[in-house]
Amino acid sequence: MSQLLARSDLTDTDLAGLYAYPAGPWLRANMVASADGAANLEGVSAGLSSATDRHVFALLRTLADVILVGASTVRTERYAPVRTRELWRHLREGRAPTPPIAVVSMRLDLDPGSRLLADSPPHARTIVITGSASPPDRRAELASRADVIVAGDKDVDLKAAIGALAERGYQRILAEGGPHLLAQLLAAGLLDELCLTVAPLMTGPVAGRIVAGTQAPDRPLPLTLAHVIEADGFLLCRYVRKDKLSRTGGGACPGQADSAQGDQPRRERPPEPRPIFDCQWVWCGPGGPEGSLPGTFQACA
Repeated sequence: MSQLLARSDLTDTDLAGLYAYPAGPWLRANMVASADGAANLEGVSAGLSSATDRHVFALLRTLADVILVGASTVRTERYAPVRTRELWRHLREGRAPTPPIAVVSMRLDLDPGSRLLADSPPHARTIVITGSASPPDRRAELASRADVIVAGDKDVDLKAAIGALAERGYQRILAEGGPHLLAQLLAAGLLDELCLTVAPLMTGPVAGRIVAGTQAPDRPLPLTLAHVIEADGFLLCRYVRKDKLSRTGGGACPGQADSAQGDQPRRERPPEPRPIFDCQWVWCGPGGPEGSLPGTFQACA
């Protein structure tokens, strides 16, 4: 048992190191919840977010090769193609300017005229992932606006879908929900990491959790806390499945970021990076700074 005692100001460079992908295929989910477990406020996640959460949200999108999302979340959150100005552009050097969005849907109840399908750029054309039992006429209609991947029959086979994305060069996958898709990824054993922002408010029994539906894993998935950042009462937690922890550098603290970068393109940050938080506490997890003790909070400065 440890009390959170360390204090540090994090810069953008520090954050990029803390959230760097390991080498090889990796599926990260990013979700938000209230202190009492609600996954949304009045139907959408924006009410549970903060400036810091949105800053890290942009970083996670920047680091990803592709963004995976369920069709219901696309409609509810009004998804559109990722725009260059929303990202940390210096971290996209050597790759396409923006990652594509891959939508999982069996019914294919997607609007071909929506911004997500009609306005996606050639370098990041929207991807639709479905099964062979989906309506053929809808598949043909959507194929004029998106790249369609057929994976599975009556249901989308997420393992086959992730494999198809990897074959296209999309190894660093960021899943943004919703709760049904996260539950399916968990049940399929595909989740490597969960980034969870906990908002400092209680909504009451009016919303579901970050996982929903009928699919569940055979047994609970053990996770290790790689790091947690506090800013304005919000906790930004990064969990890694225990059997994958050795690939992550244990959640490298600033100063150890190089060992956790994997094969990502690198570029020096501009001088004098700005601290982005007035104050936060950072758990660096096992494998933190030299001399740190496992199971204690350390200042990642």
